[in-house]
Amino acid sequence: MQPIELNKRIDTLDYLRGFALLGIILVNIPGLLRINLPNTSVDVSYDRFLTLFVEGKFFTIFSFLFGVGFYIFISRAIAKNEHANQLFIRRMIILLLIGLIHFYFQPGEALTLYAIFGLIALPFYKVRKEINLTIGLILLGVTAYFGIKIAMPFPLILLGLAAGQYRIFEKINDNRKNILIFTVIMFVISIGGLLYQWHYVPDGMVDFDNITEDEYTKHVTNVEQFPLIGLQFSPFVSAFYVGLLMLLLQLPFFQVLLSPLKDYGRMALTNYLGQTALILIIGNAFHLMENIHLIQSLWICVGIYIFQLLFSKIWAKFFKFGPFEWLWRMGTYWTVPSLLKTSTNSKERS
Repeated sequence: MQPIELNKRIDTLDYLRGFALLGIILVNIPGLLRINLPNTSVDVSYDRFLTLFVEGKFFTIFSFLFGVGFYIFISRAIAKNEHANQLFIRRMIILLLIGLIHFYFQPGEALTLYAIFGLIALPFYKVRKEINLTIGLILLGVTAYFGIKIAMPFPLILLGLAAGQYRIFEKINDNRKNILIFTVIMFVISIGGLLYQWHYVPDGMVDFDNITEDEYTKHVTNVEQFPLIGLQFSPFVSAFYVGLLMLLLQLPFFQVLLSPLKDYGRMALTNYLGQTALILIIGNAFHLMENIHLIQSLWICVGIYIFQLLFSKIWAKFFKFGPFEWLWRMGTYWTVPSLLKTSTNSKERS
């Protein structure tokens, strides 16, 4: 196996991180603004859309990409004769501290889980890729089937590690046919899962004073099964999203069309934390807490998208790292890396 290139950034991963961030904020904002349950037909329809196509899907992508990044970080540290394990442990401890602070503002945040599971996954770097793939698939199947969302990042990190070991993102052109077949299979399974999930879609607005006991029992069953089935099939939908985006990015037109996602994803940590900050600032400044409809949160997200995409694009023109990425790197290496870009700078490692 040829050694991983030391400084060549894998742009596809940045696009995917940016894409994942677009979905994560849609799921996080209702809790942050303490939005009440849907009580209009529009809110009900939007809530169903989130459960079908967003909930659990983008979180899955982000966790998988964390595993890929884990492989790249360790591999490049080893290739440069650095203390890879020591650096990674330090990196995860810093991420854990950031996550604990973030948890105070966003109880549903994921950084603490990534840090903990990242440390647990560290020994698996030396395990054969076939074994990591098998363990990851088995654990993901179990955690998804039983709806144990809090435990799903670990197998997803292992699958990301295995994807790194298989060098999938470094050989997309060579494996385009296989990726296409994989994406089509994931699409077919996803459609089947979505149709099955829709069978349990609950009524949006129920008059509990005028329903029979059987109707009540059916409603409760649907309320429980609808999101659970969505979580069970979320790995297939997420895999379809990833495969489709990987294929589209092989075409110059889509590279240009989706180019804002690259800088957005390159500053994923900054933008993830920034989403929470912006939601809370907007919510408190305009007294929106518990005071808006669910569909209105979408327009807030769109505004945040526009701001962060523009901010990321402008920032990346002058700086090599996002603000929090720079601080994270500083803590990892115990050095103060150069932040400003120069004309001779080469692309940094992912």
